[in-house]
Amino acid sequence: MSSFNRARLPAVAAVSCALLAFSTLAAAKPTLFPKLKSSSVLIVDQSDSSVLYSRRSDVAAPIASITKLMTALVVLDAKQPLDEPLAITQDEAVLPKCRGSRLSVGTVLTRGDFMHLALMSSENRAAHALGANYPGGVPAIVKAMNSKAVALGMTTAHFVDPTGLSSDNVASPEDLSKLVLAAAQNPHIREYSTDPSYAVRVRKHLVEFHNTDNLVKNPTWNIIVQKTGYISEAGKCLVMEAVIEGRNVIIVLLDSAGRLTRVADAKRVKTWMESTATERVRVSMR
Repeated sequence: MSSFNRARLPAVAAVSCALLAFSTLAAAKPTLFPKLKSSSVLIVDQSDSSVLYSRRSDVAAPIASITKLMTALVVLDAKQPLDEPLAITQDEAVLPKCRGSRLSVGTVLTRGDFMHLALMSSENRAAHALGANYPGGVPAIVKAMNSKAVALGMTTAHFVDPTGLSSDNVASPEDLSKLVLAAAQNPHIREYSTDPSYAVRVRKHLVEFHNTDNLVKNPTWNIIVQKTGYISEAGKCLVMEAVIEGRNVIIVLLDSAGRLTRVADAKRVKTWMESTATERVRVSMR
């Protein structure tokens, strides 16, 4: 196990303890924290496992494609070869709520390609193909996802499919912070989820896919891992771990009503942390 992973493994337990006993600064001094428009929010500073802000953080809600982080985790846990070729079948073509895909039936890519597209561009057919080719198929991967949630201490989490298209895939922001921590320990998930774009060959054509989170292309952001999500029941969602002012911060934003609200909320958190860091420097220099 790398030193990176050894250093981070206690963080899941530390965040759990902090969440049980937290007293948020924003609750005491609401004017100090920006007004976030997402319905459910959790901001955790990993430098001391402190909760900077929380709103409905213990309430389970639909998580949409944030599900794909768990899908990737259990596939990687199963040590299935990433270079194995898999095909898009008719099962992927008839997914409910899937409003089109550029991965046509018969497309053959590697398991790694499908994972890359699922995490980066939230490709639902790619995520379902990962589940369909898990040992035992979709029922087995769903069982593994729920078992992994228990192992991570995600007490409110429940999964019924590997894509997140079902509104029955639910978790609280507190539990999603644990999922983000676990996902950030895997180099494949870190790389795939933060890649700005990726091209694959679909039959005879090279098709370029783009990240659903435009923040990964912003040079002012240092994002370790991220995932977006959307279905109507969940609203716009975003989870990430990012380095802000030298501090590793987990940001969970669920049910953002506006098209750009989740990104705007993440920017508000970053701006707030930068401004408070500047203020701390000014105070120390007095």
